[in-house]
Amino acid sequence: MLKNLFKYFLQKSGKTYLIDDDIPNRLIISVFWRRFIMLCRGYLFLRKRVFLGNKVKIRNKSNIDFSDNCTLEDYVKIDAYSKNKIRFGNNLKIGAFSILSSTSHFSRFGAGIKIGNNSAIGEHSFFGAAGGIIIGENVIMGQYISFHSENHSFDDKDTSIREQGTTSQGIVLGNNIWVGAKVTFLDGAEIGDNCVIAAGAIVKGKFPDNSLIGGVPAKIIKMI
Repeated sequence: MLKNLFKYFLQKSGKTYLIDDDIPNRLIISVFWRRFIMLCRGYLFLRKRVFLGNKVKIRNKSNIDFSDNCTLEDYVKIDAYSKNKIRFGNNLKIGAFSILSSTSHFSRFGAGIKIGNNSAIGEHSFFGAAGGIIIGENVIMGQYISFHSENHSFDDKDTSIREQGTTSQGIVLGNNIWVGAKVTFLDGAEIGDNCVIAAGAIVKGKFPDNSLIGGVPAKIIKMI
């Protein structure tokens, strides 16, 4: 009974995976209860169908476009002060203790971020979105992912680096991508569709569709 009910809610949210027969009912009950509390918190704080974890902090929430069934896990922090609307797709999940920073310094108003439908980011991730980040649909990521969408200028030897300002190209990830744990994306990174990025990679530059990417610095290991 419980598993059928759980399956029904999964299908309503667009998910089709099967529930393992060994999953105990008490685990399903605890998940239902926790999701119910998160949904109540989302309606109370955002007036939207968003699953909001404990101690989530959002600055400038009016600048965020939430789609249905977004989940912000415990202790997520979002700075939504950006030039462009922050856009979160359907069924998005941002893992616990993750930080989204749109404007890192008053010298430059940040560009912001857009994340597509059915994408999920693991715990303890960081989005430096000052230069702009675009993430497509069906992108899944492990823990400790970081995005740094701007660079410090340093060419002038007579001026301290901290006073030379920043440049940015932005970061773009396509659709249907698997990103392993502890991957770092640097400014200018552009990843095509249907790619896999190995854990621990440091990614800069452009990579075509269907690439298996890994290493420091990252390179194409093979085509999928």
